[in-house]
Amino acid sequence: MFDLGQVEIKAPLRPGKFIHTAGNFREHAQEGKEAGWPFPIPQWISFLKNPDAVIGHDDNIVKPHFVKQLDHELELAIVIGRKVKNVEVGKAFSAIFGFTIFNDVTARDIQREEMKNGLLNFGKNLDTFTVLGPAIVPKEYIGDVHNLAMELRVNGDPRQVGSTSRLSVKIEEIVSRYSWVTLNPGDMISTGTISGVAAFRKPDPTPFFLKDGDVLECEIEKIGLMRNKVVDEK
Repeated sequence: MFDLGQVEIKAPLRPGKFIHTAGNFREHAQEGKEAGWPFPIPQWISFLKNPDAVIGHDDNIVKPHFVKQLDHELELAIVIGRKVKNVEVGKAFSAIFGFTIFNDVTARDIQREEMKNGLLNFGKNLDTFTVLGPAIVPKEYIGDVHNLAMELRVNGDPRQVGSTSRLSVKIEEIVSRYSWVTLNPGDMISTGTISGVAAFRKPDPTPFFLKDGDVLECEIEKIGLMRNKVVDEK
């Protein structure tokens, strides 16, 4: 047995593929609309996250010198436990091993430019922009996955507060839909984020973008707390 202070907690998994989905929390889409975000957030947006960008609990989120609008997105990540393809909704939950916390770090200034061409790529895939942890909790220990409290704090200030009960689709619907590609054990799928991101703050989001020295705490009920510090790129 080791005390927590004696060990370094690494990212619990570097997925073979990580399918990111968005628009599943409709409150997030609504806040974007109200904030005048220039691009709509329809349901079932999807793109791939870069496995090489994965970091874990207590690792530093590195802010590149060319990024001016660094943002956070608290999400639940689904960990696949068995190989499936084109799985029916009614059987999709059996393909899940468990769940972990995911912070989808985003460079909004890059994202905004990319989305002019219909892309979501580098703005969400730079080094250290995929934060996972602190552990994977098997689904048997979660209970009702559609009723978990979620909160992200920056320097102790609650920025994103919500619940998986506000998902407009079920977890098994997400897995079923994206099993049009073969899902293998260790693959991951995200749920999309809850409301409260910096980019959609009114009237001016500027003070809410992440900066050097900020400490983020991501917490999801039954899973735990993941802490990371933002540092400027050297």
